[in-house]
Amino acid sequence: MSKNAKVAAGGVAVGLILLIWLPWWAALLIVLGVPAAAYLTLDPSQRRRLRGTTRREIGR
Repeated sequence: MSKNAKVAAGGVAVGLILLIWLPWWAALLIVLGVPAAAYLTLDPSQRRRLRGTTRREIGR
């Protein structure tokens, strides 16, 4: 199993646990808020590089 697959499986597991323990709106805030906060902590040059990489990989 690749590293990305392990991260994805862990994210799904955490999301399911959050849905069981918390109300749906709180789990949704956490699931959407953590990646958004991580993106906002990047430098402008890192954000630019991330957007460029994403666009190139979509065309493959």
